[in-house]
Amino acid sequence: MFHFKIITDWIDQFLHANMAEWLALTIEFVLIGLVILTVYAVLALFLIWLERKICAWFQCRLGPTRVGPFGLLQSIADMVKILLKEIITLNRNDKFLFRLASFLVIIASICTFGAIPFDKGLHVVDFNIGIFYLLAISSLGVVGILLAGWSSNSKYTMIGAMRSGAQLISYELSCGLSLMTIVILSGTMQLSQIVEMQSTGWFIFKGGIPALIAFVIYLIAGHAETNRGPFDLPEAESELTAGYHTEYSGIQFGFFYLAEYLNMFIIAAIASTVFLGGWMPFHVPGWEGFNQIMDYVPPVLWFFGKTFLCVFLALWVRWSFPRLRIDQLLKLEWKVLMPISFANIVLMALWVLIFN
Repeated sequence: MFHFKIITDWIDQFLHANMAEWLALTIEFVLIGLVILTVYAVLALFLIWLERKICAWFQCRLGPTRVGPFGLLQSIADMVKILLKEIITLNRNDKFLFRLASFLVIIASICTFGAIPFDKGLHVVDFNIGIFYLLAISSLGVVGILLAGWSSNSKYTMIGAMRSGAQLISYELSCGLSLMTIVILSGTMQLSQIVEMQSTGWFIFKGGIPALIAFVIYLIAGHAETNRGPFDLPEAESELTAGYHTEYSGIQFGFFYLAEYLNMFIIAAIASTVFLGGWMPFHVPGWEGFNQIMDYVPPVLWFFGKTFLCVFLALWVRWSFPRLRIDQLLKLEWKVLMPISFANIVLMALWVLIFN
C-alpha cells in the first residue's frame, strides 16, 4: 500500500538537511497550517453542495444545477456572497464576546480536524491520548455557542444557546462513553495505534455486539452534537428564527456555517477511524487473494469512502425524521442512551476478559 508518510518524511528530511532547524520547523508549521485551512475550506464547500444534492434527491428535486457543472460552483458563489456581505454592528451587545464567539467555534473545529489521521503519517498531531484530546478540544465549541447567544442580547439567541449547551453537554457523555468502549477493546487512546490494530479486522467486527452497540450510540449522539435535524432544537427556525447565530452576518456567520458542516465531517471521520478501521482496507482473515486486491485501493480513498458513508447516513436521518421536542431530546440521552452506554462498557470489559 502507498502511504503519504513517504512524502511527508521526504519533505521533513529535505528541509532539515538544507537549512537551520528553526527555519525548517517554521516552514513545516506554515505548510501544515496552509494545508489544514485549505482542506478544511474545500471540504466544507463540498459538504454544503453534497447536502443540497442529497436533500434534493430525497425530495425529488434537482438541487443546484446552474453554477458550474452539476452545480459544483454554487457553494463557491455562496462563499463569495457571504464574504461580500456587510457585518452588521449591534448597539446593545457585548462586542468583544460577540466577535470572540465565532472564532472559538471555528478554532475548536480546526483543532479537532487536525487530529484526524487521514493516512499513515498524514495527520498533524498524534498524541498518545488522542481520544481524550478529541473530547476535550471539541467541547470548546460549546463555550463559543454560549457566548454567541449571551453576547447578542436577544431572547431568541439566548434560548438557542441554552438549548445548544444542554444538548451538547448531554450528548457528549454518550459520545465519550462510546469511544471509551473502544479504548477498552484496543487498550490505547492513540488514534494511529487504534487504526493499526484494525489491520486484521475492523473493531466493529472484532468487538462483537458491544462494538456494534457503541457504534450506533456514537452515530446518534454525534449527530445530536452537530445540531442537525431531528436534533436541531438550537436553530429551530419556526421558533427561534435561527437560534444562537441569529444576529450574526457576513464572515462571522460564515464561521458558524463552516464549523457546522465540518463538525458533521469530523464526527463521521472519528467514527470511521475508531470503528471502521480508518484508512485500513477491508481484510478478511484467511482470504489472502481478496486482501491483496483490497490493498490496491489507496488508503486515503478508504478513509474518505467510509467517512462519506457516515455523512450520508447523517443526511439521510436529517431529511427523514421530524424535529424532536426539547424534552424528548434530553429524555433520549439521559434515559436511553446513557444507561445503555454504561452497561455497554461493562459488556465490553467482559468481552475483552473472555475473548482476549
